[in-house]
Amino acid sequence: MKEDNGWSPYVAGALSGLVSIGSVWFVGKYLGASTTFVRTTGMVEKLFSPERVAKMPYFIKEAPIIDWQWMFVIGIALGSFVAAITSGSFRIQAVPDMWERRFGYGGPSRALVAFIGGIIAMFGARLADGCPSGHGLSGGLQLSVSGYIALACFFIGGMISANWLYKGGDGR
Repeated sequence: MKEDNGWSPYVAGALSGLVSIGSVWFVGKYLGASTTFVRTTGMVEKLFSPERVAKMPYFIKEAPIIDWQWMFVIGIALGSFVAAITSGSFRIQAVPDMWERRFGYGGPSRALVAFIGGIIAMFGARLADGCPSGHGLSGGLQLSVSGYIALACFFIGGMISANWLYKGGDGR
């Protein structure tokens, strides 16, 4: 099977940097994404119990509305789609080839593990009051020591996890 290289990481990194600078320049806000998911949950909950949402301290602090950050997350999805199309790597696939080679197809079990992992990641992001993009990328833009420490920890954690998940022969 043909391996696709996709976009150059240097081009993607430079474009991400420009988006970060543009966000601060034009909107006066640093990048972040995790609050969007919580706000979306609040918007859905508002459909069923608006009075409950109106009283919740968290939703008083973080109003469940469509704001710049919510649109930023939509832009990430659209930008990913455009990048996949323009690089010729777009395809609809339930399980990535690398995952299937390493762990088998396992659609339902993979979905369950991904869902539980998402819950854990979102719990951590809310506990830290921000996500990796907020703490790492935006903190780094502000020359924050804690931002650089966060970035280092994300990379170390990612390398450990990838090594644990994919170690083995033939590039898995």
